Amino acid sequence: MIDQLLALAADTVKAASKRGADAAEAMIADGRGTSISIREGNIEELEQAEAREIGIRVFVGKSSAMISGSVLTKAAIDRLIDTAISVAKLAPPDPFAGIADPDQLAASFPDLDLVSESLPNAKTLERMARQAEDAARSVKGVTKSNGAGASSSDRTIVMAASNGFAQGYRKTGTGVSASVIAGDGTAMERDYDFSSALHFNDLRPPAEVGAEAGRRAVRRINPRKVKSQQVPVFFDKRVATSLIGHLLGAINGASIARGTSFLKDRLGQMIFNEHVTLVEDPFIRRGHGSRPFDGEGLAGSQRNLIDKGVLTTWLLDLRSSRQLGLKPTGQASRGLSSPPSPGSSNLYIREGTNSPQDILSEVAQGLYVTELIGSSVNMVTGDYSRGASGFWIDNGELTHAVSEITIAGNLKDMFASVTPANDLEFRTAVNAPTCRVEGLTIAGT
Repeated sequence: MIDQLLALAADTVKAASKRGADAAEAMIADGRGTSISIREGNIEELEQAEAREIGIRVFVGKSSAMISGSVLTKAAIDRLIDTAISVAKLAPPDPFAGIADPDQLAASFPDLDLVSESLPNAKTLERMARQAEDAARSVKGVTKSNGAGASSSDRTIVMAASNGFAQGYRKTGTGVSASVIAGDGTAMERDYDFSSALHFNDLRPPAEVGAEAGRRAVRRINPRKVKSQQVPVFFDKRVATSLIGHLLGAINGASIARGTSFLKDRLGQMIFNEHVTLVEDPFIRRGHGSRPFDGEGLAGSQRNLIDKGVLTTWLLDLRSSRQLGLKPTGQASRGLSSPPSPGSSNLYIREGTNSPQDILSEVAQGLYVTELIGSSVNMVTGDYSRGASGFWIDNGELTHAVSEITIAGNLKDMFASVTPANDLEFRTAVNAPTCRVEGLTIAGT
């Protein structure tokens, strides 16, 4: 499969050069997947899909254009190329645009074990979804299912370019989830759990996922409001990843080049405390975000984006690295119909030395957040405000559920006060342990 797609991508690049492109790239994605959802014991949706698409980027001088299509005959691809070249000739030149130089391209491609030995068929997925829902509904206090699902996917991606790059890889995925409602009337509360993995045998048991979803929902029954105040706030590891997301937005090379980030002048400075190290590693075996090369054919590397509190680098694609006069870092991401942009692979905050209970026990009054709702985050100033729900902390213990509150602060101050616990789990491409943040303002009653 990969060799066939690579040959097609290489032929496309050659055709683009012959038809007038000064440089060209072709990316092809071939994928298939199955998903099923169950609600209250009935199949709500069963979807099976297959698709093969191509994305072509051409350059005429410093002007470029991208186009994609799902018909991969020679005639159809030639029409795509001609259209892209015509658009590129009309596009304004970009002095920072262009594909990689040959000496910048990835030269080695590690075995990342991204393909499962087997994937579940539709019948197995149905059974998994039913197991998850049944386990969730059997938890005392659960009154209604909000749905359970299971899915599998198999995707091959190849890329060829006129700089000589021609590589591809295959990646599978599986998942199971459950969401349920506990309580009655106006006192109903919802929660969920999920498991996802590249390899089918790495998934958590569906019944375990469902039971956890049920327990989480029941714990949220009868929430109370709290008074407006300033207290330490704990981000459960399910939502602590949002802190990483805000950081990534602030260190995105495109934002830095535009001067629209509150961290634009902080490279090489301490922005977290010394207990925080944020690792990016595109080469984790079976990692959700693992990839042998980035969206422009460059090699990534294992690096600490935050090293003992110090901001060490920006997220860069080729264009932003040229704008900033820096070496490229192999962090480009892309789609079939959009140009590369700075992105990341596997990310995680290294866990701390103390358990969540240890750092909870130090707090007389505080908030433990399990869900964030909406977002009002100003990436120019760092001002932060989000709706939240979770549990109140009283003398180091989680007590009653709380809801209908807003937490607010500034990301500069929040980052500087993060304390990670030791409960890191790798569940997605971005992972974090439970994190304590000092002095956020709670807007309640």
